[in-house]
Amino acid sequence: PEERLSLADPEWSDVHVVTGALKLFFRELPEPLVPYEFFNPFIEAIKLPDPQEQVEQVAELVKSLPPANYATLRYLLAHLCRVMERVDVNRMTRQNIGIVFGPTLLRPEREPGSLVAGMAQQNKAVELLLAHFDRIFPA
Repeated sequence: PEERLSLADPEWSDVHVVTGALKLFFRELPEPLVPYEFFNPFIEAIKLPDPQEQVEQVAELVKSLPPANYATLRYLLAHLCRVMERVDVNRMTRQNIGIVFGPTLLRPEREPGSLVAGMAQQNKAVELLLAHFDRIFPA
């Protein structure tokens, strides 16, 4: 039998529980929201010296995501942009959201030798997607 959930139940009133469930959902996908084949191109784009070029490259990569991945990523990032608007209340800066969601949304197929270096790039990728949301996901 299918388990029915009600978000009105008290256990869901803590935003951390909901966020944790969302992160767990994305982490448990067989392949990350940004598919494995996009990982290295994303990281290479983030490493480009010219910030303008970073945004253009990432926008091109995002445009080439499978339609379901594109739509889900756009929806999630639009929500995270709204979360950032309340930074005075929730302390969720772009950098903090990058730390929380970077490794969840974008990860290599095989874990590299240096996890920390990779994570910094993953976080930066999410920060860039948020910082330039309107350019990367035109209306």
